[in-house]
Amino acid sequence: MASAVTKAVLSPPLRRAFIQTRSFQTSSRSLLPSSFGVGSSIPPSYFQKPSLPANTVIRFVPQQTAWIVERMGKFNRILDPGLAILVPFIDRIAYVKSLKEIAIEIPSQSAITADNVTLELDGVLFTRVFDAYKASYGVEDAEYAISQLAQTTMRSEIGQLTLDHVLKERAALNINITAAINEAAQAWGVTCLRYEIRDIHAPAGVVEAMHRQVTAERSKRAEILDSEGQRQSAINIAEGKKQSVILASEALRAEQINRASGEAEAILMKAKATAAGIEAVAKSIAEGEDAAKGAVSLSVAEKYVDAFAKLAKESTAVVVPGNVGDIGGMIATGLSVYGKVGEAQARTMAKKMVDQERAEELEEDEAGTQKELKDTVLESFDEAAGKK
Repeated sequence: MASAVTKAVLSPPLRRAFIQTRSFQTSSRSLLPSSFGVGSSIPPSYFQKPSLPANTVIRFVPQQTAWIVERMGKFNRILDPGLAILVPFIDRIAYVKSLKEIAIEIPSQSAITADNVTLELDGVLFTRVFDAYKASYGVEDAEYAISQLAQTTMRSEIGQLTLDHVLKERAALNINITAAINEAAQAWGVTCLRYEIRDIHAPAGVVEAMHRQVTAERSKRAEILDSEGQRQSAINIAEGKKQSVILASEALRAEQINRASGEAEAILMKAKATAAGIEAVAKSIAEGEDAAKGAVSLSVAEKYVDAFAKLAKESTAVVVPGNVGDIGGMIATGLSVYGKVGEAQARTMAKKMVDQERAEELEEDEAGTQKELKDTVLESFDEAAGKK
């Protein structure tokens, strides 16, 4: 219908010019890739003019795409997605802007850190057009401009940080670059959603030094852990010895307490038995039993003579009483506590004790001396008994 109207209205020269223009637009679209065809939403690359949609009076604008229409070289309106009707020869689609999020690759570039280390960095920038009018008339090529802005901003931010901070604070660096780009790109109708540093390449010498530093740091940490392990082991061993000594001392203390308790109990029982025996002897003596008195006298005499017999066993010491010539007197003196002892009973006891002890201990060369001592003791006993 449009062709028929054009043929009816236009004169033959104008009709030929219109046909040539249509054929040129068709041939130019055929030479470009299909992605740059009519209604394409893919933005052009740097310094590459896209094939713009032709004015065919009726056009269909794709979703998430904005078409800038100029009428007689002046901005007229922005076509929204859907049906659009254009005036032939007067209206022209001047710009096609995609409203989708676009990823722009930032090429590798050199940047110098605050500690004078040269780095090679590249990244990816994610942008979106929020104002098609500003993106069309505010800058010649919005994508190229924002790419260059990202590179310069990245150099500026890298120059403020040292190498260690660049490696550790990559996320903060990305945020700072994004904020700087958005501040300048507002006038272009483009917003930067995020910026990501992809690769950071340091000089070979710096990388080698970093590797040595990491190795030394890990060796240091390993030695520290080893020393801490040895320290803890020594502490554990000392603590074990301490506990062992404490337990041993507690065991010894308990043993001594038990032993002392046993000895005290034994002494107490022995004392009780002795007291009971003394009480029984005293009772018997008090009752005046002759047999008891004789038994006590005999026991005292045996112990008295036994004491001198034990002293006589020692070859290095000789005990001589003051009244050695009066043995019977000594015995009688010992028996005087309990009364007189019968002559026959005392004589028999003294003879028995002297014979038994001296005969077993003295050697053959002292036999004569023993006999003389025996006779002397017996004679002294007889004299003492006769006097009594």
